[in-house]
Amino acid sequence: MTMPRTRAFVQADVFSTTPYRGNPVAVVLDGTDVTDEEMQHLARWTNLSETTFVLPATVPEADYRLRIFTPQSELPFAGHPTLGSARAWLDGGGVPRHADRIVQQCAAGLVTVRRGDGVLSFAAPPLVRDGALDDAYLKEVVAAFGIGRDRVLAHQWVDNGPGWAVLRLPTAEEVLALEPDLSLIPDAMVGAIGAYSAGSPHDFEMRTFAPRCGVAEDPACGSMNAAVGQWLTTAGTVSSTYRVSQGARVGRAATIEVTADADGTVWVSGATTICIRGTIAL
Repeated sequence: MTMPRTRAFVQADVFSTTPYRGNPVAVVLDGTDVTDEEMQHLARWTNLSETTFVLPATVPEADYRLRIFTPQSELPFAGHPTLGSARAWLDGGGVPRHADRIVQQCAAGLVTVRRGDGVLSFAAPPLVRDGALDDAYLKEVVAAFGIGRDRVLAHQWVDNGPGWAVLRLPTAEEVLALEPDLSLIPDAMVGAIGAYSAGSPHDFEMRTFAPRCGVAEDPACGSMNAAVGQWLTTAGTVSSTYRVSQGARVGRAATIEVTADADGTVWVSGATTICIRGTIAL
């Protein structure tokens, strides 16, 4: 049996300028020699939506490799852990190959994290599934959300690895009012988005529910916002830049900035703050 050793450990708050109001991620800055089982056990113990492990890259283009675990399973990609882990890596002395960007290797491939004015932004990875939901699944989600089918303006698979689907509702207020019965969709990874009225500080309210991963409601979801951003900007539903509020129903106050470049690349940005620095025996 391998004896535990001390490793650098960080918890970062992502998508809020006010510490402890965003989405936390636990980061083990040296994941070498940690088994898959140990990684999963720690993720279950931290009980955060994600816990990550930084490892040496295995391809020359990347600065490091990241493994991402929910309390129940490993994910190929996740957004707020990408930003939080990048901030933790930099804070721990990591030096990227390129001054203006970090390249993360993960199971979904290479993800670019852009550095600018103290804010980190990740480039949305390609979708592995898109298109409208089939009628049967849409019926299940609508029933779980406790709303009528007539309240759904549009729906889409927005899967960039975790398995996301999303419904667009008429207003942010309707999104905030949802009281989903997740027992009806225990394997779902699904979100809802609705617009605020003109002049509001945010353009949309987002909520994401991940019962498949053991996370009832994610306080702020980068991967969902990235994929929804690709959908909405490609469809012409939104302009090239918009702001999303998330987490109010779980006591958080996250702000996610979504921007589409002229070439179609969608970037997801947000504040990242290191809240806990220390060590962990693992």
